[in-house]
Amino acid sequence: MVTVLVPIEGIPEVAEGDDLAEQIIEALESSRVGINENDVVVVCQKVVSKAEGRVVRLSDVEPSERALEFAGSHDKDPRLVELALKEAREVLRMRDGHLITATGPGWVGANSAIDRSNQAGDDEVTLLPEDADRSAASLRDSLMAHFGQQLAVVVSDTFGRPWRLGQIDLAIGAAGIEVLRDLGGGLDRGGRPLEHTVVAVADQLAGAAGMVMGKADGLPAVLVRGFSYQPGKGRARDMIRPPEDDLFR
Repeated sequence: MVTVLVPIEGIPEVAEGDDLAEQIIEALESSRVGINENDVVVVCQKVVSKAEGRVVRLSDVEPSERALEFAGSHDKDPRLVELALKEAREVLRMRDGHLITATGPGWVGANSAIDRSNQAGDDEVTLLPEDADRSAASLRDSLMAHFGQQLAVVVSDTFGRPWRLGQIDLAIGAAGIEVLRDLGGGLDRGGRPLEHTVVAVADQLAGAAGMVMGKADGLPAVLVRGFSYQPGKGRARDMIRPPEDDLFR
């Protein structure tokens, strides 16, 4: 089966309190794309955060002495630094102008993954959803109730990687899909046993959808059709490497 990625066009600018699921449903129906059995809907973090009210005005943020000191030494906005510190459950690096934190269930990123791009105003930033797996599950329930089809939902966001240049979209929320596929115990094409081969399926879907969304195209959701995956109760947080196994901490 051929896998196709279809941009879900027609989703309006999302604001706090909006029914994001209903907006996605209306966009799917108006474009006559609909939902087929076992489709995957990938939704970018930003619209999820906006709908859930995870938007902050920097003018409302009072920087602490710690934020002021770090920002002043590295030409940064102390209000953004303060927000990143408040969102962090652990500060991993805070030197040479870099603020790397672990936030939420353990997502590691710069400035607690706070996003200033594509906002309604220059003063606004979006924070990560408080629980993106829960967000994905809620969207999935609404879409399945409307269309009567089994499907999966992935919430994606953009992260850098410590061992490679550039950024890529990764899954921070998932519902209805086994996010990791363990191929250990199988055989490769040469008949050799596969060892330590675990595929990050949800991340692959997020990365593929990210190529369709773009960064400034106003396409916050993508439908993935024809992709073979194992339905299940996996969560995106299941892909977080335990701190004791993380060589970069």
